[in-house]
Parts: sequence; C-alpha cells; structure tokens
Amino acid sequence: MIVILKQGITPQEKDKVRSFLSEKGFIVKEIVGQQDTVLGAVGKVSIDPRTVELMPGVSSVVPISKPYKLASREMKKEDTIVQVGKVKIGGNRVAVIAGPCAVENYDQIMTIAESVREAGAVMLRGGAFKPRTSPYAFQGLGEEGLKLLKKAGEAFDMPITSEVVSPSDVKMMAEYVDMFQIGARNMQNFELLKEVGKTGMPVLLKRGLSATIEEWLMAAEYLMASGTDQVVLCERGIRTYEKATRNTLDCSAIPVVQKLTHLPVIGDPSHATGIRDMVAPMSLAIVASGASGVIVEVHNCPEKALSDGPQSLFPSQFKKLVHDIQALCPVVGKSLEKIPRVLPESMKTQQEEKKSADFSAITVSFQGVRGAFSELAARRSFDEDVQLLPCHSFSDAFDAVSSGKAKYGVLPVENTLGGTVYDTLDLLAMHPELTVVGEQQVRVMHNLITIPGTKIEEIRKVYSHPQGLQQCRAFLDKELPDAERVPFFDTAGAVEYIAKLGDKSVAAIAGSPAAHYYGMEVLRQGIETDASNYTRFYILAREENESIYRSQAELNKAALSFSVSDEPGALMDVLKTIADDGVNMTKLESRPIPGKPWEYLFFVELQLPSDKAVFEKLTEEIRAKAVSFRVLGVYSSVIG
Repeated sequence: MIVILKQGITPQEKDKVRSFLSEKGFIVKEIVGQQDTVLGAVGKVSIDPRTVELMPGVSSVVPISKPYKLASREMKKEDTIVQVGKVKIGGNRVAVIAGPCAVENYDQIMTIAESVREAGAVMLRGGAFKPRTSPYAFQGLGEEGLKLLKKAGEAFDMPITSEVVSPSDVKMMAEYVDMFQIGARNMQNFELLKEVGKTGMPVLLKRGLSATIEEWLMAAEYLMASGTDQVVLCERGIRTYEKATRNTLDCSAIPVVQKLTHLPVIGDPSHATGIRDMVAPMSLAIVASGASGVIVEVHNCPEKALSDGPQSLFPSQFKKLVHDIQALCPVVGKSLEKIPRVLPESMKTQQEEKKSADFSAITVSFQGVRGAFSELAARRSFDEDVQLLPCHSFSDAFDAVSSGKAKYGVLPVENTLGGTVYDTLDLLAMHPELTVVGEQQVRVMHNLITIPGTKIEEIRKVYSHPQGLQQCRAFLDKELPDAERVPFFDTAGAVEYIAKLGDKSVAAIAGSPAAHYYGMEVLRQGIETDASNYTRFYILAREENESIYRSQAELNKAALSFSVSDEPGALMDVLKTIADDGVNMTKLESRPIPGKPWEYLFFVELQLPSDKAVFEKLTEEIRAKAVSFRVLGVYSSVIG
C-alpha cells in the first residue's frame, strides 16, 4: 500500500505511522516526491487500510495493484536516479558503459579502459566470472580479474561493474565493484538476488533470455525487497525463432517498462545482436526508444579476444558511436552523462574534488517560470538537486549571478529558427565580471496543453510566446483555425496562467515539463511546424566559480568580443588574423555600442585550437589590432 502523508505531519506522527506498519510486518520505505511524501508499505501481511488512514498525519491510503510493489510506478511517480560513484543513471541523461566482455590481463584492461574513457564512457565493464554455455570456454580470471578491473577503474577515474554468478561471491565482490551485474541466466536466481540486494549497492539487472516484462520486474522486486533501491534494468535481447542475430533486441520493452516502473532502463546491443556491425545502429535505436544508457563491449584486438570477440567494437568504432549518441540526445530530450576527465597525476585532494563535483547546494538562475525550456537546460547542465531561481527578465537572471545570489546563470543565446537572442549578447557586454563557462543545446518541442479532460473542439484561445505561436502556425491553422492566438511573455508562463484560470476554453503551447509541473494535460504532442528547432544556452558564472564547472568537460570552444577603429579594412584585418592562424570561426555578430552612435561591438565564436599556444597567440594579435577586446569565455559545447 501507499500511505500518502499530510504536508503538515510532524516527525513524531510520521515515526508512529512507520512503527505501526513495521510492527505489522511491512517493509517500509519513505519516498519524497515533488508534491507529496509517501510511505510505501509492502509485505505478506494484510490489514484494513482504514486503520492506517485514521492515524494522525495520514492523508490517504492507496493500494498497489501490481505484483511488483517497490519497483512499481504506483509506488513512486518520479524517475529513480541511480548513483554509481560519480555517475548518475536515469532521468534526462544517457550514460555510456563500456569495456571488454572479459578481463584477460593487465595490459588488455588498461588499454581498453583508457580508450573508452577518452571516447566518453563514464563506467567500465568487464567480466571476471563468465557463465558460458560450454564448460570448455574461457570462464574468467575470477578474483584476480576483479583486482585488475578495479585498478583500471581507479587509474582512469571510472566506477566499475562486473557480473556476479554465485551467492558465495557477493561479499568478496563487494570489495571491488561499484555496481553488481546480474546476468540474463541468473535473472531468476532468487538466492543470488537476495544476497546482492542485502548489500544495498547498485545493481544492473539484465532481462532473462525468455523472461516476460513482469518476470523481469519481479526479479527487480527481489533485489529491492532485500535492501537495495539502486536498480538499473537492462534490455539485452530475448530468445526467439530468429537465427540471423544472437538474440532479438526488444526495443519496444523500453517504453513499456518506463511506464510500469520508476527504475531506469538501459540496453545492451552487444549481446542482443552478437554482430559487431549491428552494435552501433542498435545502440542508437536503444537511445531513441528512451533508454537511460547503453552498455557496450569494446576490445582493442577483437580477433584475439578470449570471449565475444565478434560482437566487440574496435576503439575507433566506439568513439564514433559516442559522438552519434551525443548528436541523438537532444532529439529524445536527454543529455549525455559526463564525468570530469581527471587523471591520477593531476587529481586534486579528495576534499577539493568532492567540492568541485557537488552541485546539490548550487543556485542557478534562468529567465522564465518553472517548466520553461531554460529550466530544462539548467537541469541538463547540472544535477537534478540543483536549486533553481526563476527570474522575470534576462536582466534579473544576469544580476542574480553578478550579485552572488546565484552561482550560475543559464540564458539562451541562439535558436535555429529565431536566430540570435540579442538580449543575452547585450547583457554579456554589460557584465564584464561574468564569463561563459559552458553551453547546452536543447531541442524545443512544442505541445498543446490544456486543463485535464479538455477536448480540442472546446478550445477558443491559445496562449504562448509569440515565437511559440509562430512555430506552431501550421497546426493551429489546421486544427484550431478559429481559436484566438494570444501572445504571452513565456511559454511555461502561459501554462501557469491557464492553470490558474481553470477554463477548458483556453490552452497553451509549451514544453511537456511545464504541463507536468502545473498539473496540466498534453492534448497534442510535437505540434511545431519544423522539428529542427533547437536553442543554445550559455552557462554564465563569476570568475571565482568558472573553474568548478569547466572541470566537468573538455574545452572546445571560445567566445570573444571586440571593437575596431572606423577605417577601411579594420574589421577585415582582425578576421584575416583568425583565418591566417588556422582557427575556425563559427559565428559573427555585430551589436550597437550604447552611447556611441554608429559604433559596433563584434561578437565571435571560435572552435578552440587543440594547441593552447595557438589560441593565446591569436588573442594577443587581435588585442593589438582592436580598439577593445575581451575573451567572453572558453568552454565546452555540449550537444543535448
């Protein structure tokens, strides 16, 4: 059952409810949601729900209909984010896990770990105990393999995962791995599930060869009932009559499971197909299905691999795959999970590292109201627990960062359909104390949002930002030709407004997060005329905070501003300097300088040269030729 607590419940009242349920024999878990706090109570016992509902501090009691209780979406509405070391799996991120099928020797695992880390993997996989169909096949190095895997993970700053096959090995393996892996053959090894669950550690649970979705979720329930709530489900193909591939990848299971459970789901294209050339396209299919990541086998010499060589990618193939996944992420509304690229010889102290990676206490400003696309960009750029500061105007968002009220600001700078957001450029010029420390790209997907239960023929007015109305003109002309189109200051603000009105004759156009936040219903999805609608956002900070964010990714872009004298060829001279130094310029804009009629500030974006000395030389050359010059930021451009 789900016990929904009143918002004003006291700690003493909560403890009494928890104690009462525990004494009756229930396993009790507290879940804090966005709006409600609930106690999930599961077990073999049965009591009259009214005895709980009458207790002080209890709002209501709702039975769970699914046989899997703790894993059910009924128990927890919000997605679970599983933490494995520095890596988070679930929510609006896609995590890439990679490594060899089996750990073979020290040189092999270190070489592969370095290559996958450099390409963008955030976790290292490798088998030490290998359950094989043939008793004569390579069975793994056992504990020695775990030691080597752990050394590789520590050397390249990646958490590790490996398969456990025997309940008697659980305690020993817990000393080495960051995440247990339950293989397909052991999905219903219930004694193993119980032992692993007792550790409370994260678990990657693969779907059995012929398991139904319900059987898969019931296996997760064993883990959760035994003590862990950090479970990641993995679709790895099921056994069918088809012989062309090793298994049949069931991509359709991913969105089905996501509706049934709050647990994150990833996919294993290597075992699903068994064919190297199919791993990349199936990885993209897994991400397109909405999965929170992929786990891929990579080997530096697949032809010499002791197991599963034919399905293992070469490092170069894996690198391209990560780039393709990164490009796909914004299409499905996610971002690629990344962790700082810090090697042992340049590591900070543990205290400094923890501080730099911890975003939970950070405040981030953005323009708009809750549910805006800017909020989505902020959440993708930081942790889910980041404190958000909605601001009425662009100027307010800048001022919040400048004054220290917010540590970072996330502001739009360009849209693929609407062009440059000049307010951001102008305010950046007015705030020399702020610098660009990052960039995030978000796909703008518009939806028709209404009061729950509204029918489209009831709608008489549609509110949205003018660009939102313009970008959905074809839909409105066809489906709502007679509805009045009312411009509003913000798309999410329009949803907030119609929610307060409570009138079924009005609707709004905005992103789905706004509908969720204000309790509204998405009546029509993806109604924009042009699906290639993306917005780039700058992440801004004061100088003292810039290094903390920049440590999270490689720097590959720079933004500059400068003005030149009013004489022939002055601008061309600067631009020629950029070209002569072999630096690629990706954007050029001009903006009027306030108080100086007919004088302009030029704004330039560049691809950062791999040689730092080239960029330093370029900036000095521009500085010598320009009237004014400023490096606005050196940062990482993140797609998705």
